Amino acid sequence: MRAASANLFALLLLCALASVFYVWSALESRLERHERRHAGGSPPGVASVELSAKTSRVLLAVPPPRNLTDPDVGSRRYHVMSGGDGGRSLELGPPVEDGIFWSDWLEELLPAGFTEEYARAWRERARTQRVVRLEPGCGRRSNQLATFADGSKACVRYGINADQVQGEALTYYLASLLGITNLPPLALSQLRLGGGQWEAVRARVAELQWSDGAVVSLTQWLSNLTGVVTPAPLRQDSGGLHPGLLELRNKTAAELLELMQWSDLIILDYLTANFDRLVSNLFSRQWDSRVMERDTNNLLRTPRGDLVFIDNEAGLVHGFRVLSMWEKYHSTVLSSVCVFRRRTGRRVAELHGRADSRGRLLERYRASEPLSARLGFLSDEHAAVLQDRIDSLHKHIAHCKVKYSRP
Repeated sequence: MRAASANLFALLLLCALASVFYVWSALESRLERHERRHAGGSPPGVASVELSAKTSRVLLAVPPPRNLTDPDVGSRRYHVMSGGDGGRSLELGPPVEDGIFWSDWLEELLPAGFTEEYARAWRERARTQRVVRLEPGCGRRSNQLATFADGSKACVRYGINADQVQGEALTYYLASLLGITNLPPLALSQLRLGGGQWEAVRARVAELQWSDGAVVSLTQWLSNLTGVVTPAPLRQDSGGLHPGLLELRNKTAAELLELMQWSDLIILDYLTANFDRLVSNLFSRQWDSRVMERDTNNLLRTPRGDLVFIDNEAGLVHGFRVLSMWEKYHSTVLSSVCVFRRRTGRRVAELHGRADSRGRLLERYRASEPLSARLGFLSDEHAAVLQDRIDSLHKHIAHCKVKYSRP
């Protein structure tokens, strides 16, 4: 009897904590949406410093293979009108090939996102530029919008604890390992107030009560972005995003490209156990039936159609610590998708086959971040969780292939 009472108390405590998290997230999201609505007065190309982390970012010089604002791309439905032959249509083929993979012609249209070359160049600049101003503009107070001496900007994540900075950084490099280029470039920096990069903002750092010597993350600041509503096939009352979905045949190329990026997003969030995006919306449906019809947390769209996965601090470290609370929602979201990018599926298969995700991630992290040893890495326990989730994802992809591939 005493054991049953203890279990009941633990369950009630978990529910209470979940409710507090939801209320806090809802208030923060509402504030950010309010700020977005009042940001229209900024001059073209200049973002308002009052914008939140979910709106105050600008995509700079990221070259796409094709521009989604091109009317020829945005309006076609598996065929385009050829202008030189009196309007004869050009057949592009189905949206899905080999059972469960997005077609090659869609891959060719997908914007390149933040390429590794671009991200590397940005990191080099971000580590050497002096910070001349810190101000609100990147969400909660523990994050700040930094202005560099050359006028460029970055979101600084100090974090309520080191887990958040670590989760943001490791999620970024895991995405890089998977070939997912939707995350803004990231670099680590150490607060050294005696000189160098942070000297000009010493007074502001003291006001924020940031510790001298702490490691923070810098992510490229973006603006001119809009919110993203969960597409209909991925909502809980839908049958999911799968190759047999007749609705795919009626989508424009731009809509299909967005769905392709969603499939990558769901893979990344499942692997990192990031509950602060689609999963939190799914959880909130129990008291907010229309939550899926509003903007998704920590997800934005550029004017040309790129999805940008921002604020990934809940991934990996913290996400793994609270995994038992959120796992059923992660599994539900993953089970709703059975169409994948071929490249992403191949990377997952490699990590599964070699069973060395910890080593591969650590190698990339150390090669890219001089401060990696100081910030730290996944514990052995969490590294094992990551590999287990990679194996589960690979099994899910194989199940989809058996289910939807032709005999």
